[in-house]
Amino acid sequence: MSKPLHPTSSPRVMSETLRSRSKLPDVGTTIFAVIGDLAVQHGALNLSQGAPNFACDEGLVESAARAMREGHNQYAPMIGLTALREALAAKMARLYGARYDAGDEVTVVASASEGLYATIAALVHPGDEVIYFEPAFDSYAPIVRLQGALPVAIALKPDGFRIDWDAVAAAVSPRTRMIIVNSPHNPTATMLDGEDIARLSEIVRDTDIVILSDEVYEHVVFDGAVHQSMARHPALARRSVIVSSFGKTYHVTGWRVGYCLAPAALTTEIRKVHQFMTFAADTPMQWAFTEALADPSSYLSLADFYQRKRDLLIERLAATRLQPLPSRGSFFVLARFGHLSGESDLEFATRLIRDHRVATIPLSAFYGDGRNTGLIRLSFAKDDETLIEGARRLGGV
Repeated sequence: MSKPLHPTSSPRVMSETLRSRSKLPDVGTTIFAVIGDLAVQHGALNLSQGAPNFACDEGLVESAARAMREGHNQYAPMIGLTALREALAAKMARLYGARYDAGDEVTVVASASEGLYATIAALVHPGDEVIYFEPAFDSYAPIVRLQGALPVAIALKPDGFRIDWDAVAAAVSPRTRMIIVNSPHNPTATMLDGEDIARLSEIVRDTDIVILSDEVYEHVVFDGAVHQSMARHPALARRSVIVSSFGKTYHVTGWRVGYCLAPAALTTEIRKVHQFMTFAADTPMQWAFTEALADPSSYLSLADFYQRKRDLLIERLAATRLQPLPSRGSFFVLARFGHLSGESDLEFATRLIRDHRVATIPLSAFYGDGRNTGLIRLSFAKDDETLIEGARRLGGV
């Protein structure tokens, strides 16, 4: 009888070994999965997830299906279809006056999430420091830590969730490799303005700091505001990687296609990582997005579309005892509840699911220390009926 390869091992010992050697020992299942499971368990309306519950444009589906029927079912080029990269470069020139070379500075990736990971993995090294702002999308810090680098969280000001640029200047050190910005911002629905751009430019001047700009909600801006893409500002564009998403723009978050825009030297390094992650994004979807970009109204109409939904939800929430905060961009709105309950935001969000059958996200999930905030995040990327019924249920809180 042959002997086991590791006779002293047991499932318990192996489990303990894996836990002791985990690269992310304090990271568990994301709050989005936890809340999603609870919502299903209690039959709750889902105002938590930033994913539409309505159909995308039928023409987009037909474009992808036609690409499949025409045989575009094998690997796309690693950096993305030429026609799609050219369409993206043309869009950036038209909207922001920025000239990106489709061959050397535009890369199609398998989701914005992959773009974020590939960028950080390519450009951040062990011992580096990366500044980011909390509350923050939950992937930034873990990705930085996986590179052996130190994520440096700076809390947004509690009054209006603005960036404390004096704190940023104080946090910059010789080890600072990257600053991550996100505008429009998830989860606070705030946006960078001209003053922010001026302070950021001042801080990074005469440094080799790279800016990673998460701009997945670039077209979801309200009340005539101007999206301050890094691409608008040549001095910042020269040191920036812009990551964006087709999924957010075209209501197809499950298609998982995004893109990175960056100067050639940065792009070269990002592509080295990208090729070993997914190699290429889904081919038929790339053909579909190429066709969609030919009509600028397909993305320029997004602001009005979501502003109507924002106004609908906020108007209905105003009739409840919750206190909605301003939403200037993205498809989220925060609401205060601290005047109603001494519960933590996680406890409150859990009770909303259990007792009122409405799922939201506690804002504490976007802080590394899990601090109690007295705030919940709601998504208005839902059909009108869901928004109206969700607000009606919240009226009983």
